[in-house]
Amino acid sequence: MRRNTLCFAMASLCLLFSTLPVLAQQPKQAKYVVLISIDGLRPDFYLDPSWPTPNLQFLKNNGTYAEGVRGVFPTVTYPSHTTIITGAMPARHGIYYNTIFSDSGSTGTWYRDEKYIQTPTLWDAVHQAGMTSACLSWPVSVGAPIDYNVPESWERGTNINPNVAPAGLWEEIQQNATGKLSYNQMTLNNLAIDENLSRMAAYLLKKYKPNFTTVHIVCVDHAQHETGRSGEEVRKALASADHAVSNILEAVEAAGIADSTAIIVTGDHGFVDINTSFNPNVLLARNGLGGKDWKAMFHSSSGSAFLHLKNKGDVKTLAKVRAIMDSLPASVKRLYRIVEKAELDKIGADPHAAFAIAAIEGVSISGSANGELVRAGRGGTHGFFPEFAHIETGFIAYGAGISNGVVVPKMGLEDIAPVIAHLLGLPFTAPDGVLLPGIIKSQGRRENRPVVNGNINDTK
Repeated sequence: MRRNTLCFAMASLCLLFSTLPVLAQQPKQAKYVVLISIDGLRPDFYLDPSWPTPNLQFLKNNGTYAEGVRGVFPTVTYPSHTTIITGAMPARHGIYYNTIFSDSGSTGTWYRDEKYIQTPTLWDAVHQAGMTSACLSWPVSVGAPIDYNVPESWERGTNINPNVAPAGLWEEIQQNATGKLSYNQMTLNNLAIDENLSRMAAYLLKKYKPNFTTVHIVCVDHAQHETGRSGEEVRKALASADHAVSNILEAVEAAGIADSTAIIVTGDHGFVDINTSFNPNVLLARNGLGGKDWKAMFHSSSGSAFLHLKNKGDVKTLAKVRAIMDSLPASVKRLYRIVEKAELDKIGADPHAAFAIAAIEGVSISGSANGELVRAGRGGTHGFFPEFAHIETGFIAYGAGISNGVVVPKMGLEDIAPVIAHLLGLPFTAPDGVLLPGIIKSQGRRENRPVVNGNINDTK
């Protein structure tokens, strides 16, 4: 009798534990994830139906979207894309700017190689899980553990992208997807680059069906730099980007994987119209701190600049820079604010900078040490401190595992990696991001019911 009772109890316990969730790794919500970044994507591009984005608006109307996505500091392309792929802020992942600042100063050399990233990436997690990945012109991807990699490393000459991997892939893509490509067809001055990148992605999706595909669409950014937020060239570039999204959606259908694919469209930053340029390195040069034997230098990121000391412990030079900035007339001081080191640390910016200056809307900050301190500006730019709406980017998620009808008022770029990791069932931890409730479809939850999440700044 005791034995029968014990067996019944053990059977009951086994049944109980079999119904508990497995915490080590989440089950897959999607077999495939396609992550599309439209450089310079603004939320109004899909919230305002007057913009030529029928595909983005379809995804938004049939999935989940954010009213605004807070960027990193500075709000520029390479740090932002690295945060998307790692769930980490720049202070942690190590891609502080677009270009590398070294002991010799502003190098002008871009962070192209994945070896510079100091935290695990989603590419690492996908590779370690035995799944496959593809990359089309994603920043900081040269040498990454990606199965089909066409990194953002375009060069003049006959071999316009020497870092494509594996060997033979570039020739295969040109033969089957795009035709023979020249450097001029893959520059920001030609909308053909977005068309060609989407054709490459479409080919890889249909031929190899990678589990995780990252695509960087670039011309919307270039158009806004040239003409500002509302120029006619922006509409053309945006229509081209939306068509690129259409090419990818059609490829997913043609590959027969639409029911098991999640599509995520995001960006890296918004844009601001510029009327004034401020040039703080002019001040340093005038006071004997700049030049060939520099002691202090502002590393510019367009809407901001970060002060670096040649000797990190040079408190005398730092005090002199502060005195110079304090002595400026109020008409100049109103163009920016000082971001002290404590605030840089809090937002996860470059830990090596002594402080930064963040421009107000309408003002860009140049790295030039020559000419006038304040000049006229034009066009548009980004790189600002992420504290106002115009510099925010967007987020849309659609398809397998994604809720329908959810609106997220605000999220951060670092919160995108957790969504992708959860969809693919990856044991991946985003160091600074969180999986916001409502984006991922819950079992048994009624769909088409709006769910509004709180502001992440209230909880993080």
